[in-house]
Amino acid sequence: MAADEIAVVGGIDTHADLHQAAVIDSIGRHLVTERFETTPRGYRRLLDWLRSHGEVLAVGIEGTGGYGAEIARFLTANEVTVVEVDRPDRKARRDHGKSDPIGAYAAATAVVSGRAGGTPKSRDGIVEAIRSLRVVRKSAVKARTQTINQIRTLIVTAPSSVR
Repeated sequence: MAADEIAVVGGIDTHADLHQAAVIDSIGRHLVTERFETTPRGYRRLLDWLRSHGEVLAVGIEGTGGYGAEIARFLTANEVTVVEVDRPDRKARRDHGKSDPIGAYAAATAVVSGRAGGTPKSRDGIVEAIRSLRVVRKSAVKARTQTINQIRTLIVTAPSSVR
């Protein structure tokens, strides 16, 4: 880290189409926030934007198992430390309000304060393959059960001449 470069922590509040990102310094002062598209180009812009504010120590992300999965993979692949941040509880949301910038700053602050320390799942390898197979099997069993129930109902309610 250069002498004039500060250490920063990022926070990301994830959504389907746009992620809200925030940057704070290492002692928790809010610096800046901005929205980025959830596309490869948007992820690159977000990373460049984060690095333009200083040395990125870590990035806290809400929802690494959902909307934040891809940005978590992207940042990890680019050698950025990613920390999984839990969604604030209802009381905290009521006390401090709910908005995307507030959520992004809260994610970054959780990393600096040490409240967040989870490592996001990588969602690859044998475990992910098995999970995918289980999801598909569960869906197939459910569809089969629904089909059997529909046929049974049709038989029960059909005129006796058709049954």
